[in-house]
Formats: sequence, structure tokens, C-alpha cells
Amino acid sequence: MAIQVNQLDAPIARMVEDWAVIDALLGGTPAMRKAKKYLPQQPREDDADYQYRLSTSTLFPAFERTLAVMAGKPFSKEITVGKNVPVQVQDYLPNIDDNGASLHSFASKVFRELVSHGFGGVLVDFTKTDGENRTQADEKAMGARPYWVQYKHNQILGVRYKKGQNGLELVMVRLLEISDEEDGDYGSQQVKRVRVLRPGSWEVHKETSSGWEIESTGTTTLSYIPFALLVAGQIGPTEGRPPLKDLAYLNVKHWQQQSDQDDSVRFARKRLLVFTGVDEGELQTPSAGAAYALRFGDKDAKAEVIQGSAESVTVGRTELEALEDQMIQTGAELLVAKPGQRTATEASNDAEANKSSLQSLTEDFEDVLDRCLQFTADWIGAGEGGSVSLFKDFGAATLSDASAQLIVAMVQAGLISKETGLKELQRRGVLAPDLDVKLELSSVEAEGPALGAIGDA
Repeated sequence: MAIQVNQLDAPIARMVEDWAVIDALLGGTPAMRKAKKYLPQQPREDDADYQYRLSTSTLFPAFERTLAVMAGKPFSKEITVGKNVPVQVQDYLPNIDDNGASLHSFASKVFRELVSHGFGGVLVDFTKTDGENRTQADEKAMGARPYWVQYKHNQILGVRYKKGQNGLELVMVRLLEISDEEDGDYGSQQVKRVRVLRPGSWEVHKETSSGWEIESTGTTTLSYIPFALLVAGQIGPTEGRPPLKDLAYLNVKHWQQQSDQDDSVRFARKRLLVFTGVDEGELQTPSAGAAYALRFGDKDAKAEVIQGSAESVTVGRTELEALEDQMIQTGAELLVAKPGQRTATEASNDAEANKSSLQSLTEDFEDVLDRCLQFTADWIGAGEGGSVSLFKDFGAATLSDASAQLIVAMVQAGLISKETGLKELQRRGVLAPDLDVKLELSSVEAEGPALGAIGDA
């Protein structure tokens, strides 16, 4: 059955379920509470108890913290712009999106989307000149220029390729755009549009009360679509797998088990006073407290306190700690170097033959940036677009090294405390088991700033 202009292609639709989990995790505790399906109501749990449990559940942000570290690694140093990038193109790099974002800033946001959802894209567009034939001097005078636009995972509705002389060639892209527009004197409303791109032409469909209608059309001076699609863990041309997908589902499991643990603690802390062998009349106005005593007329009467077992709470805490450790290990896997198939030129270079998943993803992203530079050069007739390179020296030899590296990065980024970081390193055998963490932190504080930090502004 044919789909409408605003509907998803089948390969993209298959990724939506994973994206929903990731979006909820990145939305934090409020989003997870709103997405009730990630905290199912337990059998025979009444609605009131479930609502209370849901309203008090809190998210341990393992996915968000790991994403921040992983997506930031290639951008811990400034992007290196090759000398082969034309001067005309270099002039645009400090404001690559024509909205104030530098190439480094723009690229870091796009890469974060690639690491989080495994899908996204960049369109290199050109200022609209109303279809008039203008010289480059005219365009410069009116401020017309190429600029980059990021499209997130949920904005790409469909991508179509065909086989050409140079492999797969892009023949159509459908992109969702949502804008806030004036509604009356004071209000605003969201308006949806779908931009359809084809080689050398474009059209914009607008959602109206009667359906989707073509609002505008036009042509371009390029014979191809200047759009770069980003797909991680590629399954097909337009279908991939989020790099941190496994971590996302572990984080949901932690969300559920944390809720169970909080529920266990709540009941374990409460004490229930039980009376046996007591006349009903003696219990009309019972009082309890340190200054009270109970007196029964019947010698067989007694009062007991029933309290939940602390053992279940301890077991739950241990299970949560094991799950947290598993999440760190899973996130760290992106940093572990994996043996690859060597080419003749790589045979003498172990660094080239063994790359981590994050390093490989970074290299793929470099290719995307290079393509966008070429699109930019083509718009202004500047010849070869040149290339850029990102920082990639962050691989680890083993999973243990990678998890330790991830913990240190989280501490440096302020995502976890120094005390938590030291305890995690201690649990992994990086630090001695008999190290007194609190004493160590006190000693560090007493020593003052590190030598390399003295005098820094």
C-alpha cells in the first residue's frame, strides 16, 4: 500500500521502538513516569499503589551520562581543518549554519544524535534567491550563501536510492519540519511541513485542515541532493542500530528494579503493631510512644511488632549494584579496540588494524563532514571541498581499561562525584581494595590544585 508524504518508510519505522526508549531515558524521570509502559503495573497491584509507586520512582541516568562522555570524546579537541579546504569554504566554518554555530559546535550536536539514536542527517542548503539568475557577486551582496541544517532522527521520513555508476545514488529525501507561527494577535501554533528533495528540485508540503497540500516548489543549481545521511550499526541503506541500544534497555531494567527496591524499603521501614488476646474494649484508644506503656487485663494478652525483613532489601541493593556495574561495562564496550581485517597498508600499523566501535563511528562521521564540505564547495563553485579530522586517540585495549576510562571521564565531566568514581575504580581492582576513599579525598583536598592547574585562569 502506498504511503503518504508525511508517513515513514518501512526501514525507518522499524527503528521507532528503540528510539522511543532512548527518548524517554533522555527525558529523565518526568518522561519515564509519563511513559508508563516502562514501569508495568504488577499483578494484583491496585491502581492507587501503582500510582504511588510510579510517582515516587526516580531514574538513574546511566544512559544519559554515558552518552555525554562518548559523544564528547571526539570533540575534546578542536576539529582539525585540512589545508585542502578552499578559503571560500573556510570563511563559512565559524558560522556554518548561518545561525552562529561554528563547525565544531554544529558537528558535536550532530554526532551526539548519531551516538544516541544511530540516525540523522545534514542538509547543505543555499539561501533562497527566488529563482532568479544571479551572479556570485549578486548573491554575495544579498547575503546568499550555503549553510548546513541538522535533521534529527525523527525528522527523516523517507530516503530513496537507486543504483548508479558510482554505487547507490540518492534520488529522494522527505524531511519533517515543524515551526511555531503566529495565531491571532497573541497566540502561536505549530505548523508541520514536509520538504521533499529530488536531484535538482524541491517541493514543500504543508499540513492543512483538509490534508497535505503542496505549498511551494523550486529548482536548484545542483544536479544531486546535497544531503548526507548518518546511519550507525548499518543493517540496510537507511536502517541502523543505536550504538548504546543495549545500555538503554539495561537502564530501563534498572528503572524497574529501582522502583521495586524503593517499594521494599518503604515496607521494610514500617512497623505494624499486632495485638493478640486483647478485649476489643481495651483497644478503643490505643497510644504508642516512648512515654507510653500498654497494660492488659488478660494475662495471655500481648502486643508484637511485625516488620519486613531487611534481607530482601539487602539482596535488592546488591542486584542494583550488579546492574549498575553491567551498565558501565556495556557503555564502555564502545571504547574497546576490536581486531579488524588488515589491508596491505595497515599490516604494519596495529593502531589502524584495531579500532574501537567509537573510533570507527568517528571515522565514518569524518567522511560525512567531508561530503558536506564538498556540497558547500559545489554550491559556490570552489572545486574540491577538502577534509577535516577529529580526535580519535581514545581507544582502550581491554573492557576493564575502557570501563575505568569511562568512570574517569564521568568524574571529569562532573557527571558523578569523585567519591563515587574512586569507589567504582576500587571495585574494578584499579585501586587497592584497602584504600580509604574518604581519607584519600581529604588528602587530595589538603594538597591543593594539581601542579598543571596552578596559575591557570
